[in-house]
Amino acid sequence: MAVTVIQAISTLGAALSRHFPLGVTGLPAEQGPDAVNVAVYSPSFSHVVLCFQPPGGHWKAVLLPDKTDGVHHGLVENLPVGSRYGFYTQPGASREEMLLIDPEAVQLLLDPYGHYIEQTDQTDQPDGVDGADGAGAVHSESRYLSVRMDRGFDWGAARRPNTPWRETVFYEAHVKGQTMLHPDIPEDIRGTYAGMAHPAMIKHLLELGVTAVELLPIHFHIDEPHLHGTGKTNYWGYNTLGFFAPHVGYASEAARKAGPQAVQAELKGMVKLLHEAGIEVILDVVYNHTAEGGRGGRTLSWRGLAEEHYYRMRDGHYYDTTGCGNTLNFGNPHVIKMAMDSLRYWVEEFHIDGFRFDLAVSLARNGVHEFTNQHPFLLAAATDGVLASTKLISEPWDVGYGGWQTGHFPTGWADWNDTFRDTVREVWLTDRAAMLAGHHRKGLATFGDALGGSAAMFAASGRSQLASINFITAHDGFTLADLTAYNHKHNEDNQEDNRDGTDNNRSWNHGIEGITNNPHTLAQRARTARNLMATMLLAQGVPMITAGDELARSQGGNNNVYCQDNEIAWIDWTMDSEALTMLAATRRLLQIRKDFLAAQPSTYPTRGGQAFIHWFAADGTPMTPERWTNPHERVLTMLIGSPDGTVDGLIVFNTGVTDEQVVLPANPRFTGPDGSRAGTPRPYMLRMSTEAPSFMDDGEPTFRLPRSVPLVEPADAVRVDANTVQIYRNDLTPR
Repeated sequence: MAVTVIQAISTLGAALSRHFPLGVTGLPAEQGPDAVNVAVYSPSFSHVVLCFQPPGGHWKAVLLPDKTDGVHHGLVENLPVGSRYGFYTQPGASREEMLLIDPEAVQLLLDPYGHYIEQTDQTDQPDGVDGADGAGAVHSESRYLSVRMDRGFDWGAARRPNTPWRETVFYEAHVKGQTMLHPDIPEDIRGTYAGMAHPAMIKHLLELGVTAVELLPIHFHIDEPHLHGTGKTNYWGYNTLGFFAPHVGYASEAARKAGPQAVQAELKGMVKLLHEAGIEVILDVVYNHTAEGGRGGRTLSWRGLAEEHYYRMRDGHYYDTTGCGNTLNFGNPHVIKMAMDSLRYWVEEFHIDGFRFDLAVSLARNGVHEFTNQHPFLLAAATDGVLASTKLISEPWDVGYGGWQTGHFPTGWADWNDTFRDTVREVWLTDRAAMLAGHHRKGLATFGDALGGSAAMFAASGRSQLASINFITAHDGFTLADLTAYNHKHNEDNQEDNRDGTDNNRSWNHGIEGITNNPHTLAQRARTARNLMATMLLAQGVPMITAGDELARSQGGNNNVYCQDNEIAWIDWTMDSEALTMLAATRRLLQIRKDFLAAQPSTYPTRGGQAFIHWFAADGTPMTPERWTNPHERVLTMLIGSPDGTVDGLIVFNTGVTDEQVVLPANPRFTGPDGSRAGTPRPYMLRMSTEAPSFMDDGEPTFRLPRSVPLVEPADAVRVDANTVQIYRNDLTPR
């Protein structure tokens, strides 16, 4: 049994303590170097005990003396940086009984505002079994403690890049999986915060052309109970145990050995180096549920402090809209405050540039569990003095009633656009498969809407196309390469009999399921992948690339690698010919996008009159309502630009199964309202085709075309092969 010193409340005087801010907060120096204010929300309990252990010292137990608006608080004189601590509650126990707690015999309740979590493993020996069950298996259960931290760090001259939305290109990545197999990153920092900011990784990101890394959860998280004993872990990290604490497992071994301050410094150092390179850091955050799971799960923090306040309840039972056992109750102001305080902490202390909110609809349900786009949390985050300058991105759905809300979030927010994802997959994958089988699907109307940034979908909420986060893939689902190689998921390695993961993939294997050496099939798959990437990067809106898609990464058909902390989920950097070709195509597409935007006014495309899109059919004439809905129309030409721009872009999409002669249309800029010529038409210059790469002298693939490529006059026809995108520029002044 641990030696626990029962300590009277601070001689500083209870009257000086405050119920804000929550957590452990240092006091002015005159109060003592290690004096802190402690505050914790636990409205239903009469008493809360703080247990803490200064570095190298004995455990101490303090009964927090004051309670204000449901918050227990008090001053403690000797709780220095590095102290481990936690809270203890016990219904019906007297003050004296509660102070007899042995902090090492129980799981103390973590501070919901704790800035670091220490995890230790201990063996749980059931009564009379001497450490093993009937099968001889030893039970092991982790124990968690909060740790007081020093928040200092030298940021030097690093500043947040503040990349405009229009220029932003997201790159969704996993801290560990991004660098575990990278040959140019030292082994001792592979899979770590330091590895993510290594010069080799920053070089890749800059040469690729992305502007922001969107990191899968780096809040402290743990494995779900059903993974115990399987050899699997929660690789993705969507099971948060600390909303203010970094995930320790992503720090290098040297940092972990050096202690909490070194772990925190490594994460801040990663952000600093990325910022110095001009790359923003976006965090994927999970405020919709906690790692405590449903009723019967472990009590680790919120459940033991204020279960009925922190979690959504209906008729005395958990009301779960996340599918994870519990749902945090954003109908309670204290839950909103916790999330807001957490977000501000990551911005102010770690200089984070924005957040993607997992299952964000659950954060916008009111007291009767209904979604409202005027929810206090959504409005507070979008208008808060600290958060308003960051990028706020919703995953606009959950699994509850009325859970699909894409396009319905308020101004100040952007939404993951699943309609864009589904439409583009259908056009390039399932529709083409159906046509080759002799069937015809719908026309290209929804495809045009997606290319235009789903403008109508977002207009109703007062937002522009820049509220549309366009994506083809994400961490959850097939990779880009696997979309073209598998008709069905292959999740057997997850040990769930292939029941997990979605069956609605809108994928197409191009005639052969999985791995093949057939050169024609491989070439068609690669071209389709390039078309999918091109569509996303050329559409209006803000694109998001999933890490590894630029390298034609495969997960072997697994569309749910949440538990695969291994080569299945890690990025392969061996750079074979397929990877080099896809990388060259992605780099070229991003450069074309950047060059086009640089030739437009700063208000493009959101300000009225500052953007246009003209649509044409294969014969060079404008699309009509009848042609938009005609399933036989498989060629779409998009002319985009601004009246005040210096370059227009023209993209031809042949989504069909036959090669076509496509007439490049006359640019309406050079045509008067009566059809007369209002200026000298400029020719079109082909800048890229997704058909196939050419090769440089060193054998490297490239999609960059020489300036000597013949210009194409308006009204001339060009050959556009089936399953191909061609990209032209139309300069408004002679070059």
